Amino acid sequence: MISKEKTKQFYNAVAHKRVKVKRKNWYYHQYLEKQYAFMIPENSKVLEVGCGTGELLHAVKPAVGVGIDFAENMTEKARQLFPDLQFYALDVDVMELNDTFDYVIISDVLHILYDIQGALKNIRAHCHNGTKIIISNYNYLWEPVLRLSEKLHLKQSTPISNWLSHNDIYNLLEIEGFQVVKTERKILLPKYIPVLSYLFNRILVNLPFFNLFGLVNFIVARPYVYKTTDDYSVSIVVPARNEKGNIENAVIRTPQFGLKQEFIFVEGNSSDQTYEEMLRVTAAYPEKDIKVFRQSGRGKGNAVREGFEKATGDILMILDADLTTPPEDMPKFYNALASGKGEFINGCRLVYPMEKQAMRFLNLLGNKFFSWFFSYLLGQRLKDTLCGTKVMFRKDYEHIVKNRHYFGDFDPFGDFDLLFGAARLNLKIIEVIVRYRDREYGSTQISRFSHGWLLIKMSLFAAAKIKFI
Repeated sequence: MISKEKTKQFYNAVAHKRVKVKRKNWYYHQYLEKQYAFMIPENSKVLEVGCGTGELLHAVKPAVGVGIDFAENMTEKARQLFPDLQFYALDVDVMELNDTFDYVIISDVLHILYDIQGALKNIRAHCHNGTKIIISNYNYLWEPVLRLSEKLHLKQSTPISNWLSHNDIYNLLEIEGFQVVKTERKILLPKYIPVLSYLFNRILVNLPFFNLFGLVNFIVARPYVYKTTDDYSVSIVVPARNEKGNIENAVIRTPQFGLKQEFIFVEGNSSDQTYEEMLRVTAAYPEKDIKVFRQSGRGKGNAVREGFEKATGDILMILDADLTTPPEDMPKFYNALASGKGEFINGCRLVYPMEKQAMRFLNLLGNKFFSWFFSYLLGQRLKDTLCGTKVMFRKDYEHIVKNRHYFGDFDPFGDFDLLFGAARLNLKIIEVIVRYRDREYGSTQISRFSHGWLLIKMSLFAAAKIKFI
C-alpha cells in the first residue's frame, strides 16, 4: 500500500505538467466544467476539495471560491492562474477553514483519498443546513478501460485507486450525516469525435440502459438536518378565478400552524364576483391577516409569482382555490419543510382512493405519465407533478427567481417553473400524501387536450434544458 505521503509527493512532482495534461484531455475536463456550472448557480460560496490547478473552481464562477489540495505545488500553480480565488495546501481530513459553504465540489478525488470517511466527516463541519455536496467519480465498470488508458499514456496514472460503487459512496455519506438528493451518470465517449461525441454524450448517455455505462457518476447530497419543528411565519397564497364559493372555506378550514399566518388571495379576471367575496371575507375575519390583490396578467403562474412577491412569511405555500387538496392538510406540508425532511414539498394525490368525481380518467392517465417522465428528468422521485400545492422557504424561492432566466417565462401554470427551479438548485424534493376531494363549488378550469399538449411541449423543453445538456 502506498502511503499518503508518497501520494502527495507524486502529485507535487506532476503539478508542473498538470495544465498540459488537462489540455490533452480537454474534452473530458470541459464536459465536467459544464456539468458543474449547470448544477452550481453563479455567485455561490464554493469549496473544492482536491482542486488541483483550479480550473473547475474557476468555471463555476463563485462569489467566494476556496480550493484545497494536499499538493503544495498544485495550489501554488492555481494561485498563479486564478488570483481572484483562494487556494490552500491542506489535507481534507484535517482542514480548519472556520467557514461554511453553499456547495462543496469533490471531483475525481475519491479514488485517491487515503481516508474517505475521515474526509467526509471533516467536510460535514464546513456545511450549513442548505449546503450541497456534489461528487463526481469514475464508474467502477470502467476500471479495465482506464487502466489500459494509463498504460497507453492516454490518461495520467494515479498511485492509489479506490474503486467505489454507488452503494459504497451512499454508505459512507450516510455514516457521516449526509442524505443523497439525486444521482446521474454522464459521458460515454471521453474523447472528442465530431458527431459521435454529441450522439453518445448528449443523447445516448441520458437514456435508460445506456445510462448504466456512463463513465462519471454524479452524486448530489445534503447534510441531514436533525431538528424539531421550529416556528416560522407562513404565507399562504391562494390564486383564484371563478372560485367565489370556496374563498371563505380556504380561510376557516385552514388550521392554525406556524409562528404567524397570512393569506394572500390573488384574483384572476373572474366572472362570478370572486373578488368581491374576497373583500367580504377579509372584513368578516379581521383577526386573520388577509390580503387581496388582482393579478396584473393572466394564468395561475402569473398569479403565484405576484402573490409570492407580496408575501412576507418565512415559508411560502400555494393552496389551490378549488380546495381539492384539503386546507386541513396544510400543517403536514409545513411540518415536512420546517423539520428539515425536505426543501421543496410537493402534494401527492395519487395514493389514497379518490372521490368519484375528483379526477377524470384521462387526467389521471396524464398525471401518471408526467410523474414518470419528470422523475426521470429531475433525478428525484415524483408521483404527482400536477398537484398545485407546493411549499418552500422564501430564501430558496429567491434563489429560484435569481436563476429563472435559465428557463425563461415558459410556464403559464406555475408548477413547473418551481419544480424545474428547485431541481436545478438541487433542493431535496419530497411529497406529502393527501386525499384528493371533489369540488364543492365551480368546475375544473383545465382543458385535457389543449393543456395536455402544452404540458408535453413544456416537458420537451425541460428535457433540453435539464437532461440533455
